[in-house]
Amino acid sequence: MSYLNIDAQAQNTYDAIVIGSGISGGWAAKELTGKGLRTLVLERGRDVRHVTDYPTTNKQPWEFEHRNQLKQEVREANPIISKCYAFYEGTEQFFVKDAEHPYVQDKPFDWIRGYQVGGKSLMWARQTQRWSDFDFEGPARDGFAVDWPIRYADIAPWYSYVERFAGITGNKDGLATLPDGEFLPPHEWNCVEKHFQQKVAAKYKDRHVIMGRAAHLTQPQPIHFQQGRAQCQHRTICERGCPFGGYFSSNSSTIPWAAKTGKMTLRPHSVVHSIIYDEKKGRATGVRIIDANTKQMQEFYARIIFLNAAALNSNLVLLNSTSHRFPNGLGNDSGVLGKYAAFHNYRAGISGEYDGNLDSTTDGRRPNSPYIPRFRNVLKQETNFLRGYASGFSAGRMSRSDQSGVGADLKENLLNPKLGGWYVGSHMMGETIPKESNYLALDPSLKDPFGIPQLKISIAYDDNDDKMVKDYQEQLTEMFTEAGFKNIRVRDSHAAPGLDIHEMGGVRMGKDPKTSMLNKWNQLHAVKNVFVTDGACMTSTSTQNPSLTYMALTARAADYAVKAMKKGLV
Repeated sequence: MSYLNIDAQAQNTYDAIVIGSGISGGWAAKELTGKGLRTLVLERGRDVRHVTDYPTTNKQPWEFEHRNQLKQEVREANPIISKCYAFYEGTEQFFVKDAEHPYVQDKPFDWIRGYQVGGKSLMWARQTQRWSDFDFEGPARDGFAVDWPIRYADIAPWYSYVERFAGITGNKDGLATLPDGEFLPPHEWNCVEKHFQQKVAAKYKDRHVIMGRAAHLTQPQPIHFQQGRAQCQHRTICERGCPFGGYFSSNSSTIPWAAKTGKMTLRPHSVVHSIIYDEKKGRATGVRIIDANTKQMQEFYARIIFLNAAALNSNLVLLNSTSHRFPNGLGNDSGVLGKYAAFHNYRAGISGEYDGNLDSTTDGRRPNSPYIPRFRNVLKQETNFLRGYASGFSAGRMSRSDQSGVGADLKENLLNPKLGGWYVGSHMMGETIPKESNYLALDPSLKDPFGIPQLKISIAYDDNDDKMVKDYQEQLTEMFTEAGFKNIRVRDSHAAPGLDIHEMGGVRMGKDPKTSMLNKWNQLHAVKNVFVTDGACMTSTSTQNPSLTYMALTARAADYAVKAMKKGLV
């Protein structure tokens, strides 16, 4: 019998294990297999294959039973996920339903999840901005979190590395606050967006309106054709899955690339229970999973482990990985595991109207829009709140279709809508401050359908967030007024945290093992062969959409891990 156990363990042993197949997990799989490591990728959800498993991607509105709207019973059964802008009849298959994967809201939190191969990389908003040293140095300057162990120079070459492979559209803007990248041609402006850009530039020296930077192939390069991807068709139904691979996702890019090496084993339906720690060896030796179909526990083994389950689930896995050496969670000598969680504040917005440029309108669609980088508290502390916010901006022509008539008359009315003036709008993307009071923990009694403790989320806004919302509304109102916009209206949704879908922290990087979980290589201070490179690793959030930074950190950490493994350091 012992021989059978030895054989089974050998069959379940790999060079590396990657937990999760989303944006960061896909990159870990690509990099580790590309460097020759036999890699097991564990995904808790079902398999989703590029093109073949996008069932609604080519459907027209009239082909949906409910005209692409959610049934009332679906909304009532899913009060959390129904709040997400991307959840509708054409995307239901990619989102976690509320009752199927419960969690505990110690404070209101809308946790938006996608459990399948590719994770949320199938439905993400695709906005990709680099961080600058202003972002990495923020905690050291303001003292609201521990100092980052890296700076822009450490990650800049890795930003370039992942940008070239993923395909990022943008313009070379020359801004110190938002470093330029390896860009494909930018998307086009419309005339009112250009008008706003010019008015802001004339009035303010420290405020800029630029075209957004996004993971879309506006002009594919040879590396993208090698991935089997093609030019973005500007269909703007990306969250259904793109059969052209026009935007970056794990499914169209990194996972197939890893599979081509012959080194990847992809195992869906594998709910990770915990990471196995060997106290005699002083290292992690593998991963326990629960098969989602059989509910049976299995173990897999490897020399290095990359934890990329998405921020909150990565915290859950480490919290549930207990041993005599780590009674409070794997690597948690500092006691900060699960603490200092943060997110982005998307509560506020502003809208208005513009009576100019009535001789012009827009044509076609665009999966991107202009962007206003952070301009508050950059060089010095100048407001009554810490840090700052970025903003989206867009403009479009208002129109109304006359639906009277029948036959040719109705067709003519629909094809020639009556045009009104222009609408303009912006939404806020504010940085929240990591606080010890914002934490994640395991519920002591409630279990999920797999017998794993449910995650308890205790995250809330604070006075700093409220002050930031007020400032955003005041400053954008001033900018809109300067541009000649009218009927300006501000809003604060007071939505619970979570709908930004940018959860971060809990397993933060830092220089000191006493106050952080990870070192500068995203490596657990106390368990050198475990790396965390998804949102859980973030020390602070800044204002940028975070996915590009996760990709760069993952590629950088994988490069280090393989070199260290060859030297016997992990």
